[in-house]
Amino acid sequence: MSDSRASADPARPILPLWAALVSAALAALLLDLAYPDAGVWVLAFPATALLLLAFVGRRVGAALLVGAVFGILFFGLLVSWTSRYLGPVPWMALSVVEGGLTALGLIPITLAYRWLPRALPGRWGRVVVLPVVVAALWVGRELFVGSWPYGGFPWARLGMTQAESPLASVTSWLGVSGLSFAMVLLVAVLIELVRLRRGLPRITLLVPAGLVLVLFLTPLFPTSASGSMRIAAVQGNGPTGYFDERTPFSVVDAQTAATEPLYGEDVDLLVWPEGSLDYDPFQTPDLARRMSLVSTRIDAPLLANAATGRNERYFNTSMLWRDGAAEAIHDKRHPVPFGEYVPDRPFFNALAPDLIGLIQREYTPGINSSVIDVDGVQVGLAICFDVIYDDVVDQGVRDGAEVLVFQTNNADFRGTDENLQQLAFARMRAIETGRSVVNVSTVGTSQIIRHDGTTVSSLDADEAGALLEDVELRSGLTAGVVLGPWIQQLLLWGGLGALILGWWRARRR
Repeated sequence: MSDSRASADPARPILPLWAALVSAALAALLLDLAYPDAGVWVLAFPATALLLLAFVGRRVGAALLVGAVFGILFFGLLVSWTSRYLGPVPWMALSVVEGGLTALGLIPITLAYRWLPRALPGRWGRVVVLPVVVAALWVGRELFVGSWPYGGFPWARLGMTQAESPLASVTSWLGVSGLSFAMVLLVAVLIELVRLRRGLPRITLLVPAGLVLVLFLTPLFPTSASGSMRIAAVQGNGPTGYFDERTPFSVVDAQTAATEPLYGEDVDLLVWPEGSLDYDPFQTPDLARRMSLVSTRIDAPLLANAATGRNERYFNTSMLWRDGAAEAIHDKRHPVPFGEYVPDRPFFNALAPDLIGLIQREYTPGINSSVIDVDGVQVGLAICFDVIYDDVVDQGVRDGAEVLVFQTNNADFRGTDENLQQLAFARMRAIETGRSVVNVSTVGTSQIIRHDGTTVSSLDADEAGALLEDVELRSGLTAGVVLGPWIQQLLLWGGLGALILGWWRARRR
């Protein structure tokens, strides 16, 4: 398309529909490579550019098709680990549902590309206002997919691709959604500069230059060191998968065996992962005695996890165990739909009775605090996929957590990218909150991570062992924790409001 045509009708499609579909598919492939295992974080930028270019000038029906190609292919690649044990049906269902929601959530972006250039046809409208609205609508789409239905699935936010990049420190100021916004904003600005090409004053180049400086040179938001805590994290590598063959107490035996080399060491807190107990210790005296013996032998409280039953309800519960009893408990805040409970069970049971029948327990969301007191030190907890939900981690830090402990069980996804993707989320939480993180899995990968995202020590997948480190405690709230929720709401409603205003102004013009 010539410069004159681009200037005359900036809302015309840049790509024909067939090329837009190819561009969306390439975007999905590149964006998947930006996440672990490959973790080529820089690919998130061309992936975003290819997707935005595919939406310029599209009508709603075509945009829905382009978005579906991107969304279904992207999620199909990213969460292929869901087929590890249960086969293709759950994987396909999750990919289609999340991909379809992604397609719906991307429609406002194509509307912005149609309406805003007509509403604000000047250069600054094109180079600044349009990219800001597009980036805000991108974040709104992430929030939509991450919160609905059944609590959502915030696994695929763009900012989470940057856990190993120089850009990660931006989250300590703006949160993960703020980083997503800044990344899309840079790409959208560059697209408009290329589209306009001629006649632009040089001052407009300050916009992308400033964004690059912000993204690559932003330092960590400062938090304060407040001491240290000697934490041992044990990865037992026991039979903790859904279909693993077990003998009585085989899981706790594996955890105990991996803990034994720590006996005699100076330990303040012993951490076992999610699913580290075979049974409910509150209902199994034999197991309770084993836990008490381990705690006594290591001379430190044991933080373990099991499925527990209370008041005719089931919970995924972490408990701080010492002197034969639990001093504190925390229940998982966001049980996984179709993994830990079945929403609308009669409906889905009619569709796939064999798969739905595998899920017998219905876990209840926890309402207790995610912070426990360990001899005067406030420890923030998140169980497994709770690490991807902002509310659990942020509230723990707001409630005074000086260190974060994430317990997980990746045994159902052995040999896949799932454990490394989840580990990247844990690393990003360390940077965002300014807290050290102890991420411990039943089967790996387990790590102790500094507040700046660097790794202190690590245990590879499928390896039994223990980590023991003096973990730095920190206090103070980062701007990412304080402002993050407000930034999300500002971008969500501001983007939608600007889109409506652009529609109204475009019609008037």
